[in-house]
Amino acid sequence: MAIPQSASAQTAFTLPAPPFEVPMLPSPSGNWTVMVGIGGEYTPDFVGSKNGKFLPIPIFSIRRAGSIDQFRGPRDSASIALLDVGNFRAGPAFKYVSSRKSDKYSELTGLGDVKAAYELGGFVEYYPVDWLRLRTELRQGFGGHSGAVADVSADVIVPLIQRLTISAGPRFTWKSTKATEPYFGVDAAQALASGLPMYDARGGAHSVGVGSQISYRINPQWEVHAYVEYQKLLGDAADSPLVKLRGSSNQTTVGLGASYSFDFRIR
Repeated sequence: MAIPQSASAQTAFTLPAPPFEVPMLPSPSGNWTVMVGIGGEYTPDFVGSKNGKFLPIPIFSIRRAGSIDQFRGPRDSASIALLDVGNFRAGPAFKYVSSRKSDKYSELTGLGDVKAAYELGGFVEYYPVDWLRLRTELRQGFGGHSGAVADVSADVIVPLIQRLTISAGPRFTWKSTKATEPYFGVDAAQALASGLPMYDARGGAHSVGVGSQISYRINPQWEVHAYVEYQKLLGDAADSPLVKLRGSSNQTTVGLGASYSFDFRIR
C-alpha cells in the first residue's frame, strides 16, 4: 500500500542508559518518524448537541521509521508505536477532552461545568492484509471524568491514484459509568436548575458509527486530508434527557488537516 520513504534528514539524539531493563520492551534506540500537524473540524458543540462549532485539532504520532504503512485515522489519539513488528503496532496513547461550560450553550443551563479530561492509555493496531487496518484504544480518564473508554475501528484503505488514498470503515465506542455520568447524568440540583428530569446515566455501549477519509501525499514529508465521521449515540447516552429533549443522538464531524513528517535517530 505504501513504499517506505525517509521523511527527512535525520536528527540524532543520545538518551542516557535506563536505570533498569523492562522485559519484552524493545530498545528505543534507532530511527523514528514523527508526524505533527494541525487540522480544523466542524463538530457538535458538545457530545449530544444538535448544533455545531469549528475547532482546531492537533495531530501527533511517533512510529519506527520505515514502517510499511503511514495511515492515520482522524479518530486516532496521539500515540507512540513503541512496539512495531511487521503488521503489528502497540504503544501508549493520549487524548484531550475539552471542558464543557454550561454558560456557553443554552441547552446546558443549570447543568454545571465539566472540567477538561485527560485520557491516558494504549493502542493496538494490526494489518491482516495490506489494505485493512484494525485498531483498538483503551484509555483511562483523569480530570473531567475518571472512567474508562474503549475505541474500536476498522479502515479499508484504497489507493485511487498515485499519492491519493481513500479509506472508510466502522467505529464503536464503549464507556464506563464514570466516563458517561458527568456528561449525560442529571442530579437533583441540576434537575431543579435546568428543568430537566433527574437521570442516572450508566456506562456501556456508547456509540456506533462510520468514518471516511481522503488523503493526498504531496511529498514524503507533507500530507493533506479531509474526512467525515458519523456516530450514533447508544444506551444511556442516547436516552439522556439532555440528548432527547435538547440535543440529538446523531453526531457528525467534518474536518480538514495537514501534517508534516520528519525522521530522528536515538543512539
